[in-house]
Amino acid sequence: MNFELTTVQHHWRDLAHDFAQQAIRPRAAQLDRDSMVPYDILAQMAELGFMGMTLPEAYGGRGGDFVGYCLALEEISRADTGVAITMEAHISLGCAPLAVYGSAEQKERFLAPCASGKRLWAFGLTEEQAGTDAGGTQTTAELRGEQWVINGAKKWITNGGTEITAGVTVMCRTGTRPNGKPELTAIIVPQDTAGYTRGPAYDKLGWRSSDQRPLHFADCAVPQQHLLGERGRGFAQFLSTLDAGRVAVGALAVGLAQACLDEALARAKTRQQFGKSIGEFQAIQFKLADMAMEIELARLMVLKAAWMRDTGLPYSKEASMAKVFASEAAKRAADQAMQIWGGEGFMNESAVARYWRQVKINEIGEGTSEINRQIIGRMLLAEG
Repeated sequence: MNFELTTVQHHWRDLAHDFAQQAIRPRAAQLDRDSMVPYDILAQMAELGFMGMTLPEAYGGRGGDFVGYCLALEEISRADTGVAITMEAHISLGCAPLAVYGSAEQKERFLAPCASGKRLWAFGLTEEQAGTDAGGTQTTAELRGEQWVINGAKKWITNGGTEITAGVTVMCRTGTRPNGKPELTAIIVPQDTAGYTRGPAYDKLGWRSSDQRPLHFADCAVPQQHLLGERGRGFAQFLSTLDAGRVAVGALAVGLAQACLDEALARAKTRQQFGKSIGEFQAIQFKLADMAMEIELARLMVLKAAWMRDTGLPYSKEASMAKVFASEAAKRAADQAMQIWGGEGFMNESAVARYWRQVKINEIGEGTSEINRQIIGRMLLAEG
């Protein structure tokens, strides 16, 4: 097997590393403290091509592969996961469904302004009683004449209310199937549509430099042509979208885990106890070794799943495996980094304290560890 990256993949990884370490990491603590979306950083990322990496060149994207995208996401997350999730949710959740299922007219109108990264797009699935259980969706869309009229609410939607958000693709219940299950359909809602409002941004433990908030729809009417793909195909679109999203969140988790190891190594080399650096003690060396091994395993799982997506192979099981293992490995890395830093790490101003707060969400977003394990188990049984 050839594990060597292509020239283009090297370019994206190195460009992301240099930009993240120079432009993002020095401001990460402040962005977290102030809960601030860094529009200037996002604008620079758009200019460099990060905000449209995998999107079609015909609509302003860079047409890159998924492996290169995951490598870049890892490096951005290594500097700040909030900036990374803004990029990931915009590309994997917001724009990817438009690129895959949108008509030529929809791509020209909605995807083109976003593929460049000058505007953001959101994906509205989660509700009070729906998320992992997409069938619990209560937001409705009724076809009245030549308009879809949407009523309901979404929550935890990333990029839903930024200053540069152009709109959201909303998962709606448009009827009931003969088997009693809901008919789910994806519908495009531009940001300035009457009856569509955004609630205040959440006060979160992590991802504080990104935007998550509730969305509300009250007799929100959009043209019939705003239906994304076929009516009733929303659930299938959602599953396909989340497969790619899970791999991308796995890359975010790897980046955060690597940041934890970076801090742990720095502390192990400089902290003195009993007349020598704590890195000379076997107990600390074992922690570092375990962190490094798990991060390398997680990285390989993410890149394998990304490669399978690029080559057109089925990868749902591998996506779930990568997401679960990477997110849980990152949590263990954050815990060990905190332990190595000791009391200093427990202080809010320390980087490892910030990482320790941020790491948990990776086990929840884009499918919880529980539902992903269920997916893996079902697929193993089906294969058997």
